[in-house]
Amino acid sequence: MNFISIRHAGWRKSVLAMMLFAAFGSAALAEPGKAQDKASAGSQAVPGTPDAKDPWIAKWLSVTADRTPVAVKAGVDYGLDPNTGKFIFPKATPESHDGQKFPGQLDHWDRTMLTKNVEVIAFYEGVGSPFHAWNNVLDHEGRRYLYIHDRDYLRIMDVTDPAHAKVVYSKGAVWNEKGPSEDYDPRTVKEYWGGMTIAWNKKLNKPVLVASYEIGRYGLMEDKLKEPQRVAEQRNYNSLKGFKVYAMNGPLPKDWELLATRTTDVAHPDAPIGKQQGSGSLDSPEYFGGKYMILASAPDDSYALTEYSNYLYSPGYQVWDMSDPADPVFVKQITVPGQKADDPASVFEYLKNPRAGNRTSWMGARMPIFLPKPLEQGGKVGFGAMGGLGLWSFDLSDPANPRILDNVNTPPSFSGTEFDNADVSQYERTGYVLTSGYPLNTDCNEPYKDIWVVNAKDPAHMKVEARLPRPAPPEGAPYTSFCQRGGSFGPKRSNSIGQPGAWRQNIVPYSFYNAGVQMFDVTDPAKPRIAGYFVPPMADETELPAYLGGSQGVFAMYTEYDRNLMWAFTDNGAYVLSSPLLGEPVMGAPAKPWPAR
Repeated sequence: MNFISIRHAGWRKSVLAMMLFAAFGSAALAEPGKAQDKASAGSQAVPGTPDAKDPWIAKWLSVTADRTPVAVKAGVDYGLDPNTGKFIFPKATPESHDGQKFPGQLDHWDRTMLTKNVEVIAFYEGVGSPFHAWNNVLDHEGRRYLYIHDRDYLRIMDVTDPAHAKVVYSKGAVWNEKGPSEDYDPRTVKEYWGGMTIAWNKKLNKPVLVASYEIGRYGLMEDKLKEPQRVAEQRNYNSLKGFKVYAMNGPLPKDWELLATRTTDVAHPDAPIGKQQGSGSLDSPEYFGGKYMILASAPDDSYALTEYSNYLYSPGYQVWDMSDPADPVFVKQITVPGQKADDPASVFEYLKNPRAGNRTSWMGARMPIFLPKPLEQGGKVGFGAMGGLGLWSFDLSDPANPRILDNVNTPPSFSGTEFDNADVSQYERTGYVLTSGYPLNTDCNEPYKDIWVVNAKDPAHMKVEARLPRPAPPEGAPYTSFCQRGGSFGPKRSNSIGQPGAWRQNIVPYSFYNAGVQMFDVTDPAKPRIAGYFVPPMADETELPAYLGGSQGVFAMYTEYDRNLMWAFTDNGAYVLSSPLLGEPVMGAPAKPWPAR
């Protein structure tokens, strides 16, 4: 059945509505917020009615069976094969915030460094946080500035000389073995830098910064089924759900001029903070300084078909007209089948997904649509990584009227996230897209997250054709599987929106948590190989407090393709790296400023 026809054929919606009614009763079609009738025998509730105060959670629960995966036992259901030294991953796991050691796991944080075709230029301690890092670059008056940020902190470094970089601006906590230098309460924060994008705007003849504002994902709630007060707080979040636009008259925040503030609750554009619906703008906006910007966002609370325990939304995408950066205009919401809890056809598609009801999987987008070529430069196709909903291709030849082309998915792999990222750097050359999720449970207590190689030469008929090889320690390493190092093992992301220069063909570097940076040769994406790597020492209790629960390794990276430099961000600092696979590093100002003028 064609996805587009499901969304737009009214008669099919009627048929699906009757099917849902027959399968799930009136609860499947009831309007959220309406009180359920009581049975005739006193105050007994109607059978099948979820006990949930939030109407949209009740809507989701009313149509899904509880298929929460059972906990698995290390050394029994999964673990290290003592005969081969290889790690056997579990088949499915619930979300877990605590590690579970397995026989053969190291009893200490491994301090070994492993390298192949990668050299360390410098290490900068404490310039990020132990949790995440977003990155941007700006060239100003002959100096290059690197931005490192994530909600509760912003660090700006002068990296003109990457071997002797300096922090020139710092706001927010700095971490060491004693913990953070200042307290941070995610429930009360009102101003933060989410993912942000810097682009050159020709109309203003200066760089423009667009910063996402969304509901925080950490420290606010653990289980939406058990914390109705926390759910209500997120529905009435105390910060902007949307984005802000700044003109950058200089590299530091004191030089930035606020041009516009917008909510992604496009049905209520004047709604004040606390009354805005939906998720806000997730991660970094897809913006190249021209007319169109694409965001990942759920515009209202009906985008509720998601299993993830501490998140309420299944984000789709929004197209905005940025012709005047001081007056962004909403153009279009992009929604795929399986997102909206008040649409019977969408519910029908959702229930066909084997993840429905597992109370674990992230469903919907985390990052905007990935564009092999900016729309203003003739780009006509985009790819959306939408969690458990899979990888989607879109026809964007008319950005005001985007069309779904195809969808491809893989067998479920949970806990952890699926289809978080899509790498389109090789698409123009090969027609292939790389896509993956990333691990969230520690100690390899979840299925391995493959990086899938998708043949999208015809984006209307995509197919999974291969997977990137799984990294393994070299001979002589003090372990036979990266899982033995503890923390997380698996891919995070290969890219960040707005990396300076042009993507390198044939080589794609990925951040890989406790396996560091892995560099894949994708000259032929259907026959990939590992060509280089950098595996740094794991942070121990002399660098970070033990209560964090363990080291993550490299959880973010940013590549300066115009200077052949890679920045690898770990929980205790940032490494700047070079590799002959990228080319000779440039140890001063680049030949051309970034963003491109």
